[in-house]
Amino acid sequence: MKVAILAGGAGTRLAEETETKPKPMVEIGGRPILWHIMKHYSYYGYNEFIIALGYKGEYIKKYLMDYCSIHSNLTVKTKNGDVRMHENNNHPDWTVHLIDTGLETLTGGRIKRLAPHIGNQTFMLTWGDGLSDVNLDELLAFHRSHGKLATLTAVRPTARYGHLELNGDTIEVFSEKPQTREGWINGAFFVLEPGIFDYIDGDQTQWEKEPLESLARDNQLKAYRHNSFWQCMDTLREKHILENLWCTGNAPWKVRE
Repeated sequence: MKVAILAGGAGTRLAEETETKPKPMVEIGGRPILWHIMKHYSYYGYNEFIIALGYKGEYIKKYLMDYCSIHSNLTVKTKNGDVRMHENNNHPDWTVHLIDTGLETLTGGRIKRLAPHIGNQTFMLTWGDGLSDVNLDELLAFHRSHGKLATLTAVRPTARYGHLELNGDTIEVFSEKPQTREGWINGAFFVLEPGIFDYIDGDQTQWEKEPLESLARDNQLKAYRHNSFWQCMDTLREKHILENLWCTGNAPWKVRE
């Protein structure tokens, strides 16, 4: 099964990092967040990726083209430029399709442009800026159990501000950044059938608007409830949260090999 990753947005709310690189290439623990996402899928046996490129897509192309040489020992002949790569069995066995989906294309349009590369088969989809420890085996089993066109992973993210429970003007409970107690949001990590392409008009379609709204109206959209870790990286603050988790050895998404 193929995994599509949207990696074409400009990431304007993370401008400190994305002025020079696309958001999926912002590093967590010395590796792009895109690499962390791909490692998660690979752990569950999904090793073929289709990456929708846009803003500074050449940066992602160069990283993946140079991946083996960057992470291997090399012998270089300076006289003729010959390079011999030393054997490295730690490289992931990935096949990565890098597809230019346009600079101004919206999320739905990017998905639609990937249709020829996905074919007539079930596929997975996520964004290139969010990490989770979602169990992909359980997610796929849930999708297959209901027979609908689309499954999204519903999450309840950590609240940004402290939570107060009041009795009049008395604070009975103070909890710093608790897990949100009500309200689920779209955490991506989709499983989709090719029929979803019929719900996308073109480049200026936003996946989170008309397509998902129409799928819901048609009873073709189901939610897989994920109660464990999920964190997007929209801001520098959120990058620091992920970086701190990784550097302290507490990253829930880290693959245990």
